[in-house]
Amino acid sequence: MKVNFQRILCATDLSTYSNSAVIQAIDMAREFGATLFICHVIDLPLVTMHGAAFVYPEEQIEEMKTGALDQIKELVADSALKWEAVVETGPVSSTLCRLAAEKLADLTIVSTHGRTGIKRLFLGSVTERVLRTIGCPLLVVTPPEKADIPVKQFKGFGFKQILVGCDFSADSGRAVEYGFSLAQEFEAVIHLVHVVEPFVYRDTMLPDATKTEALTEVATGCRQRLEALVPAEAHNWCRIEISCEAGKPFQTLKTYAGSHGVDLIVLGVRGHSLVETMLLGSTTDRVIRGVACPVLSVCPP
Repeated sequence: MKVNFQRILCATDLSTYSNSAVIQAIDMAREFGATLFICHVIDLPLVTMHGAAFVYPEEQIEEMKTGALDQIKELVADSALKWEAVVETGPVSSTLCRLAAEKLADLTIVSTHGRTGIKRLFLGSVTERVLRTIGCPLLVVTPPEKADIPVKQFKGFGFKQILVGCDFSADSGRAVEYGFSLAQEFEAVIHLVHVVEPFVYRDTMLPDATKTEALTEVATGCRQRLEALVPAEAHNWCRIEISCEAGKPFQTLKTYAGSHGVDLIVLGVRGHSLVETMLLGSTTDRVIRGVACPVLSVCPP
């Protein structure tokens, strides 16, 4: 599978943190020769006494849109790429999903730690709606200074160390395909990692030696399954690291990313214990805020 992003949608709330996603999007668009759509959603309150209507007068809303367009133009400046600014009003999550569909985007990029608009995307139930309804991969950018675990920096744009979390579901298999394609594009090292949660309740009465032996046996089987996911020709154009770790998935992958200088994490959206646990509810916030590298969530086709 060859990933070729040709239409990229980037959302920004025009805050300093959120604009880091725009920088990433411009670099991605240049790398792939893609058309870039930079969108800003003005999330205005509604009154519904006699039908839905915005609290702000139409003239003020138009001024907000004009101001947002001017700021977007300043962000792009003289960047030599094909791009379009989009400013709309409405709920952020549903508007973003709609725009991704209308613009036929094959990648959407957003940033955490913005103001209410984008920040709301990644808190509580809104996260689940976005990840489960958006029709293209979602790249989440976290400003390095806001991360708990720093990553090794490199000069210039590109991904040099790519981590793919795999739980052997069909959805994580799609993440593996994206991971290998991006590894080929950027000539990167790819890390295939499966996390085994230690036995807790059902094995509490077993001797420690038996628990260790069982965990070792599981890890061996997982490594073999990970090796089976590697395309035969992949060794010709990238270095592959395979690892089976034990622990809580989100904690283990965060630690692995930090210790190996990972600059991109790729995950499937509707996986089993590994990916599903990481990408739903408050766990999402903990994972994305805990690493300085972007996280790419890959939805089913």
